[in-house]
Amino acid sequence: MQEGQAGQSSCLYPGRVMHRRLMPFGHHFVYRLFSLYLDLDELPDLDQRLRLFGHNRAALFSFRDADHGARDGGALRPWIDAQLSRAGIDLDGGSVRLLCFPRILGYVFNPLTVWFCHHRDGRLAALLYEVSNTFGEHHCYLLPVPEGRVEGEPVHQGCEKAFYVSPFIEIRGRYRFRVLPPAERLSLGIRLVMPEGDQLVAVQTGQRAEISDTALAKLFFSYPLMTVKIMAGIHWEALKLWRKGAAYIKRPAPPKEAVSVKSVLPEAAE
Repeated sequence: MQEGQAGQSSCLYPGRVMHRRLMPFGHHFVYRLFSLYLDLDELPDLDQRLRLFGHNRAALFSFRDADHGARDGGALRPWIDAQLSRAGIDLDGGSVRLLCFPRILGYVFNPLTVWFCHHRDGRLAALLYEVSNTFGEHHCYLLPVPEGRVEGEPVHQGCEKAFYVSPFIEIRGRYRFRVLPPAERLSLGIRLVMPEGDQLVAVQTGQRAEISDTALAKLFFSYPLMTVKIMAGIHWEALKLWRKGAAYIKRPAPPKEAVSVKSVLPEAAE
């Protein structure tokens, strides 16, 4: 089995995710998981070099273009460039990297995929948050990163919630994101803020690991059937919320636009 290559941006982030619901009652859980961090330009090499990873083909672990973006199986780079162009952002050929879960034995559900869009000079120019619900619907929030951001510091962003995610949370309030761009460690925090206060806090953390056949084989046994467990865990936690008395919110039609493009100032660090 071939090991990871030096200088490669694509990697793995084993870690955990924490959710804490604060209103109208408390609910808390933590799960172990791992994410892929994939540079779109490196996908052909990963597909050729790794036996346990496939790009747009069957493999133990795989990544399919049809799971993201326009979801029509088309190449992802033209799609994200078109969305960035709508927001007045030109990467000048810079890299685009996705933080997501892999397909494992052909199955995946990604509640959130984060696209890290870098300018050719290396600075982070924008983040796209691609959100999916368990009803097969998807929506993206595209947020620019201010040019004055200091490298190595977290990105603070925010936008109004526009998409139905949970049957127990209304479509109102504001998301606040705190993202430490993946390096040796990963930290991704999301708060859903209502006028009456914070309703939900979610944090994913992880430590960088090289992507290789050896590492993937170890993860397969360390996190068996992880993607199936993610979907099962969502429904299990929903059942517990229902038993606690959470009110069911009827699902409305999804937003007409697949991508909400926001040109907003960064959220104040808190």
